[in-house]
Amino acid sequence: MELISIDIFSGCGGLTEGMHQANFKTKVAFEIDEIASKAYRLNHTQTSVITKDIRKVSIAEIKRKLKGKTIHLLAGCPPCQGFSSIRRLNRVTPVDDDRNNLIMEYVRLVKALKPYTIMMENVPGLVEYDLFKKAVRILKYELKYEVDFKVVNVKDYGVPQSRRRLVLVGSRLGTIKVAEPLNEKKTVRQTIEHLPLPENSSDPIHKIFPTHIPSVQKRIELTPKNGGSRKDLPKQYLLKCHESENIGFNDVYGRLRWDDYSTTITGGCLNPSKGRFLHPEQNRNISAREASMLQSFPSDYKFPSDIPKANLALLIGNALPPKFSYYQSDNIKKHLLEHLASK
Repeated sequence: MELISIDIFSGCGGLTEGMHQANFKTKVAFEIDEIASKAYRLNHTQTSVITKDIRKVSIAEIKRKLKGKTIHLLAGCPPCQGFSSIRRLNRVTPVDDDRNNLIMEYVRLVKALKPYTIMMENVPGLVEYDLFKKAVRILKYELKYEVDFKVVNVKDYGVPQSRRRLVLVGSRLGTIKVAEPLNEKKTVRQTIEHLPLPENSSDPIHKIFPTHIPSVQKRIELTPKNGGSRKDLPKQYLLKCHESENIGFNDVYGRLRWDDYSTTITGGCLNPSKGRFLHPEQNRNISAREASMLQSFPSDYKFPSDIPKANLALLIGNALPPKFSYYQSDNIKKHLLEHLASK
């Protein structure tokens, strides 16, 4: 059976990559950002990518792209940055960000296209807010989807990274649940230790990592291997802003640990001042390829190498880890095959 999917807010294609590994065929993807769309197209050449604000995409336009195909899975990760924990520091309400309302665009497409199943991934903080509760009410009571959602950690699904996410799944065919965690741990060592030194690599993405002024490079060299942090530095090497106790963000300028998960790979993953992104052993930040592999992208996944490092880091850090997408998508595939076989 050919299983057709749609990817909304597709980014560079992490969600689609996982769906494809689960044998879905993504007919249409939507992404407003030109750079992200470029990266997506490099890897998913059979998908029609619409680079446009989803709020300006008509249902008729989507149906033309589908050419009468039934949608088995409509999946997406609506940007809801106003609900993220970093954006909400010391706040009890979401940051006023018009992207918060994009969750209702997701619901609009579900309502109009009536896919058999749905999947949505987002920041954990979204679950607390009225907008999410409203979307769930519409999906359940107006559109008649069986819905399940929970906050999970991608490290429990074979991804070598600790990253908490909210996942929602739904079905018009019957009861469906978020995929259960696996008994599989993937470490930093298992993921990137085998890679050559960047200077010896033929992979242009592995050659991309930041360089630093001598004083910063010296701090990196003095940071103990395999999990050391800025707190381990001799006092004379501490930055003034790091000298006070309890200043938060303790992972900045920290090294990853070989035999543990990576910390969350964020849009700052190519900047050691943004998190624990130093290589466990080598005196440098992880490379763009290492960051993407810690996100569980295949080692040959294509990214533009001619864009600023900050843009590349955002592509990688904002993506849904493909392996996590695979396990959720495979769970949905089994549900579809079971219920459609009986029709």
